[in-house]
Amino acid sequence: FVVFSSVAGTFGGAGQGNYAAANAFLDALAEVRRAEGLAGLSLGWGAWAQDAGMTGTLSQADMRRMARAGMVPLSPEQGLALFEAAVAVGRAAVVAARFDVSAVRAQGWVPHLLRGLVRGVRRSAASVPVAGDGALVRRLAGLGQADRVRLVVELVRGEVATVLGHASPQLVEVRREFRELGFDSLTAVELRNRLNVATGLRLPATLVFDYPTPVVLAEFLLGELLGEKADVIIPTSVVPAADDPIVIVGMACRYPGGVASAEDLWRLVAEGGDGISEFPTRRGWDLGALYNPDAEHRGTSYVCEGGFLHEAGEFDPGFFGISPREALAMDPQQRLLL
Repeated sequence: FVVFSSVAGTFGGAGQGNYAAANAFLDALAEVRRAEGLAGLSLGWGAWAQDAGMTGTLSQADMRRMARAGMVPLSPEQGLALFEAAVAVGRAAVVAARFDVSAVRAQGWVPHLLRGLVRGVRRSAASVPVAGDGALVRRLAGLGQADRVRLVVELVRGEVATVLGHASPQLVEVRREFRELGFDSLTAVELRNRLNVATGLRLPATLVFDYPTPVVLAEFLLGELLGEKADVIIPTSVVPAADDPIVIVGMACRYPGGVASAEDLWRLVAEGGDGISEFPTRRGWDLGALYNPDAEHRGTSYVCEGGFLHEAGEFDPGFFGISPREALAMDPQQRLLL
């Protein structure tokens, strides 16, 4: 009774909590069966070097990330050999994977589960300084503010280039948001881990979301390294006044009937205008299939008119980092607001 699990069930996986949990369940199932005197073996596979199955969906960036973490793809021959060896071990759960020890060591920190395998680098939580790496701090202390910022920006650019697989840090635009540069939850955690090692700081996993561009992140790291905190602005207290008039200082209107301002809205109401129109023709809708006079027919409309914002189709979702599918589900007024 053999089940195929994944190393994610043992090591976890940033951004893959559901996948890790599912594989941990398989490992536990094998343990329970063994405890009850039944057959049971869960094989926690590492990645295989083949363009099929789950490995076939991995991008080159995914493969480079795994290689930097020390996970080397298995050839089919190595996988079959590990399968036979695992069956002979006589244990309920076995990890079947290849690790590049030098690559793991090069990260500067070793996961707890690999410390019996990788020697030469051992950094416990207690040994990691919380105020920044001493050598880096000393180097920053001897520079002017502009040079300090430049140094930390180049540090961030170098780590970003490594994580994204760029040939040069110069390809990283420092004022573009990380999500536009190509970061996802996995690469975000990897960048955080690399900056932990480079700076000696303990940084949150949400780092690239809290500080969304390389230059903003560099300014934050500089403040953390030198112990400089931004000034906190305390707002002055506001005394309520019961006799203040209500004043409308601004009003944005996007309504059917060509309403694009408060004045348009007042005019439409005063003139008794009509905001109802025929279906828009620039939304990519199949208008012929959309209309059906039978009100009971599912998935169609029994009317040919409605209140539409015709300019909503001009929205550019890519500019705002929004997927086309998400854009279709957005309120048309929200599109026009953006």
